Amino acid sequence: MKWVTREKAKVDRIACPWLIKKFVDPQADFLFVAPEKVKEVAMREGAIPFDAAGIELTHYEEEGREYVSFDAIIKKYGLKDPALLELARIVRGADAKIPDAPPESAGLEAAALGFRTLARDDFENMRLQFAMYDALYEFCRNRLAGSVSLENSKRES
Repeated sequence: MKWVTREKAKVDRIACPWLIKKFVDPQADFLFVAPEKVKEVAMREGAIPFDAAGIELTHYEEEGREYVSFDAIIKKYGLKDPALLELARIVRGADAKIPDAPPESAGLEAAALGFRTLARDDFENMRLQFAMYDALYEFCRNRLAGSVSLENSKRES
């Protein structure tokens, strides 16, 4: 299936393709276009749009809390993996102004900005960042299992 979003991705628009490839559609193809072209390209290509204004899979509010497109995809596809839900908190904190952002969110945002600068286009940006999301997901799995925490890793250094 084709998926389409806005170009010049940073956090959520790279996290979402990682999520889609790993948990929703392993054969997904991604298109990155100008913001005003997302709906048009989605209709023309039969693609699923995400992280753009006026579509289903984008930022939303629920019970006074802000959520990002990563959350919208998790909700739409009924993903329940606790480590994935923990990763969603980190992505949300990096991409939206939320009061209780995890400390990892600041590092994710900084790294995403750096990768966006290094990458020649959104496809290279995805390629560069996917390993970071693999690592963060593994970190979340291990933290939930009680085998790793930021505090413990600082003491071990």
